[in-house]
Amino acid sequence: MLQKTISSVLLTGLALFSTLCFSQEAWPTRPLTMIVPFPPGGVADAVGRPVAEAMSRILGQSVIVENKSGAGGGIGMASVAKSKPDGYTMLMALSSISIIPEADKVIGREQSFQLNQLKPIARFTADPTVLAVRADSPWKDYKSFVTAMRANPGKYNFGSSGNYGTMHVPMEMLKSSEKFYMVHIPYTGAGPAIIGLLGGQVDAVATGPSSIVQQIKAGKVRALAHWGEGRLASLTEVPSFKEMGVKIEFAQWAGLFVPSATSDAITNKLREAAKLAANDERVRSVINGAGSPIQYLDAPEFKVYWDKESAQMVDVVKKIGKVE
Repeated sequence: MLQKTISSVLLTGLALFSTLCFSQEAWPTRPLTMIVPFPPGGVADAVGRPVAEAMSRILGQSVIVENKSGAGGGIGMASVAKSKPDGYTMLMALSSISIIPEADKVIGREQSFQLNQLKPIARFTADPTVLAVRADSPWKDYKSFVTAMRANPGKYNFGSSGNYGTMHVPMEMLKSSEKFYMVHIPYTGAGPAIIGLLGGQVDAVATGPSSIVQQIKAGKVRALAHWGEGRLASLTEVPSFKEMGVKIEFAQWAGLFVPSATSDAITNKLREAAKLAANDERVRSVINGAGSPIQYLDAPEFKVYWDKESAQMVDVVKKIGKVE
């Protein structure tokens, strides 16, 4: 009798183990969603769509891109942070993810999410933000631009993807460093802000190359400077602020995240899929063509990079202070 009981327990345990192994190996069994927390036309969307297409092929399930914009990206980011940690909901975020929780504190509103609610999977791009104006503007270079801003405080404005977003923060850094004042016009994303620039509603924007380089090549927009180190491969004629003695730097990166409680087994499958996507010829062709070369970091390296940047952004947001 005892022998039968032991055998029964062992068989039950083996069946359970086999079921668990099978369920892990079978994942994913249905379509996944990639939340892009901005409207179409911005950097996150430009990176997210080709990556999603490649991951669909790699995982054998559709990866559906859903644009969920608002609050400078905070609404979409919070929705993923609070979603079920089963790997079926991912987030393609920009570096504003490091800014929003601290901005919530500065503003005095309830934090929509905490950074520890999200786990990094991979970084795909990391581009310096570019200062751009319309091609028909009177500013042919950065020197003429900053001279006009200093001489006319409050006369000109700049558009952004929202308060404390990746288009707002670098402009505040520039204003503070160069001691001039421009009016800030927040939009719901980079796409609408660039439309505002082209339509004459705003005088300048600071955005990633992938969301503006085609407009520059078409002769509709002029790039004056960028927030990186050396020259950009897609805009070799555009100087960095550092070259001109302005000691500021800001990168608008795009990276993939999942809820922090997502299992290691699923996380590792997503990491492998993301790595294969980053090396996919179609992905590289689309993203490189948009002016944002792949600068891939796997989860461990990305986590170190993200932690360091997040600490720096806390100080930047505190210096900006409360924005109405």
